[in-house]
Amino acid sequence: MLHKTNMLIGEYTHSLDTKKRLSLPKKFRTELGKKVVVTRGLDNCLFMYPMSQWKDTAKKLQNLSFAQADTRGFNRFILSGAVEVDIDSAGRILVPEYLKNFAGLNTKVVLAGVQDRVEIWNEKTWTEYKTRIEKQADAMAEKLGEIGAL
Repeated sequence: MLHKTNMLIGEYTHSLDTKKRLSLPKKFRTELGKKVVVTRGLDNCLFMYPMSQWKDTAKKLQNLSFAQADTRGFNRFILSGAVEVDIDSAGRILVPEYLKNFAGLNTKVVLAGVQDRVEIWNEKTWTEYKTRIEKQADAMAEKLGEIGAL
């Protein structure tokens, strides 16, 4: 049976407690299931995938040519950093220390739904990134329009 994940969207600010537990928004919990994969992401955030989506993503990475150095490096970056994490009965995940350090997570964390995954950001890094991207939105839309993506 094919499991279809709903779209993960929205932006939520939550706290990372002293035991590195992060409470997930109720909306995300429903769509993520009981177990997720968390890994290093781009732009200094973490990527969190529902298991079904992670399997699709890992398969796409597996199908890339390992003859190219960039492909090998990207696969190592994403796959070696990945960890399966259970969502506990209180709707929290435990963020491993190495991933917490990679993303510079502290007490305030932003969870941003980006269609097939949730990105986990340090709040200050997210605010700076979002401000920069908002200023470029029109130009990005124009470029996407030129290639027929919009």
